[in-house]
Amino acid sequence: MKAMILAAGRGERMRPLSDTVPKPLLHVKGKALIEWHIEKLAHKGFDEIIINIGHLGFKIPAYLGDGSKWGVRILYSDEQKSGALESAGGIKIALPLLGDAPFLVVNGDIFCEYDYNPNFKLTDTLAHLVLVPNPAHNPKGDFGLKNGLVTNEAKTMYTFSGIGYYHPKLFENEALQKSPLAPLLRKNIDKSLVSGELFNKMWHDIGTPQRLQEINEN
Repeated sequence: MKAMILAAGRGERMRPLSDTVPKPLLHVKGKALIEWHIEKLAHKGFDEIIINIGHLGFKIPAYLGDGSKWGVRILYSDEQKSGALESAGGIKIALPLLGDAPFLVVNGDIFCEYDYNPNFKLTDTLAHLVLVPNPAHNPKGDFGLKNGLVTNEAKTMYTFSGIGYYHPKLFENEALQKSPLAPLLRKNIDKSLVSGELFNKMWHDIGTPQRLQEINEN
């Protein structure tokens, strides 16, 4: 299974830090955030990683290279000229690199203990989302979970972790344009085509300078 790390965003909430450094290259506990992902993906058996780049994107391949340092192959999906296409658009334009089989996608600005699974199977669904208990900055959550399927509404809601397994067919009818992932997911959730799981261990969305400082101080 291939993996994709979403790393093209502007990081508006992370300013002024993201004015000069792409958010995935900001350091968490002495290491660039994106390095934590690459190390864990390599350790779990992923050998090909696609990274999309946008804002200050040239700095990411300059920093990471071709992945040989970690024993993986890194390919870059370049959105610097088009401007960041958001999550769904970024995945859509990278499909030629991702291939015809299901793949893993990870937001480049999270820090967590989730064990990525290169052998994960999508059974009768087009996507599988990893959900987490709601953090303070997202108290209402995003999705529900019932009998292994993700729901758009529920008494108990959870937050999307930014980790998901997707089948390329999920994106095949989507236009190649700037587009977020949530509306596409919600449309397929209504068709019972999105499964999910709840992850209860350490997970952080490193979205602001304050959150970055907090995790580095703990």
